[in-house]
Amino acid sequence: MFKGRPLMRCCLLLCGIVLLLGVLQFIFRPVPFGVISACFRPSSPHPGSEPVLTQQAVPSPIATTAPRKSKKLTWRPVNQDLAFPQGLHYEQPHLLKPWRGDVLTVTPWLAPIVWEGTFDPVIIDNIYKPLNLTIATTVFAVGKYTRFLRDFLESAEKHYMVDFKVHYYIFTDQPTEVPSVNLAPGRELSVIQVPKFNRWQEISLRRMEIIQTAIEERIHKEADYIYCLDVDMKFHNRWGPEVLGSLVGAIHPWFYEFEREHFTYERRPSSKAYIPKDQGEFYYMGCVFGGRVEEVHKLTKKCREHLEVDKTSEMEAVWQEESHLNWYFLYNKPTKLLSPEYLWDDLKGGTPREIRVVRFSSVVKNKAEVRENV
Repeated sequence: MFKGRPLMRCCLLLCGIVLLLGVLQFIFRPVPFGVISACFRPSSPHPGSEPVLTQQAVPSPIATTAPRKSKKLTWRPVNQDLAFPQGLHYEQPHLLKPWRGDVLTVTPWLAPIVWEGTFDPVIIDNIYKPLNLTIATTVFAVGKYTRFLRDFLESAEKHYMVDFKVHYYIFTDQPTEVPSVNLAPGRELSVIQVPKFNRWQEISLRRMEIIQTAIEERIHKEADYIYCLDVDMKFHNRWGPEVLGSLVGAIHPWFYEFEREHFTYERRPSSKAYIPKDQGEFYYMGCVFGGRVEEVHKLTKKCREHLEVDKTSEMEAVWQEESHLNWYFLYNKPTKLLSPEYLWDDLKGGTPREIRVVRFSSVVKNKAEVRENV
């Protein structure tokens, strides 16, 4: 048909090849990973009532196969100058007369350990109160733990960061059970609904993920520091700006006298929380941790990643997120440590001589009764 027209035959052949390549590319093109992961993403545990973070959904459970997209976050600048007003009278410290000679007050990496008698509240308050800081405070009250909210909030208003701007973020599956508490001027409370989990351990496992999301969605725009506290606790005395630091951990009240081989670290090498018996300085309790918002974001992000890796291996660290927190603090040293004064346990009864004041403590309770779905 095209005899004598070689140029026409070449053009038709080339067009056919291009058309064939186009068809093959359409058939065998790769599917974007986001589309694949969406197909396997688990549905909400409460259909029709997605857990929300204000107007943003709380992320899907740890078992999801979809990778989280990293967000470019802008952190609020914090004035870290230790400016001090003129004309203030206070007690003079003496280098050869330490206020505390009975306890360790500084770590081997030169981070202070805060005890009664290691700081002057007049100096501390006059340095930090003029800085106009906002302290985010996260609290989880899920299931029967909502019963502890009133005591927590009312005692916090008497002793916790007094005269500072505090924003409480209450994560709960029962928003209507959050009590109405009179807050001091400059302090506010946000209720964020989360699902009711199948086991109390799942609350612990999900906490890092939920805090990370809260930081990314709003807290990084609203606060300078963040402290993550348990709800079954009560404040008894001053818990003030002496706790402020870049990365802050609290020493466990049951383990501070123990040798490290007796710490209840995760000892199985197959877990991302694994700590060998010849490592570790202190055992930190998961009830209290905090610091600059940027640093706590790094902490929660890394712990969430490790929790997800363990989940894919059907591993669960011995003390859930607390085990991963201890791993993080071993390899990312806290810049300030809180003594057991800041995290006591009422179950211990009386206090030993080194505990001069109990500032914040875990209340006595029937754990079997309040922990649903054990």
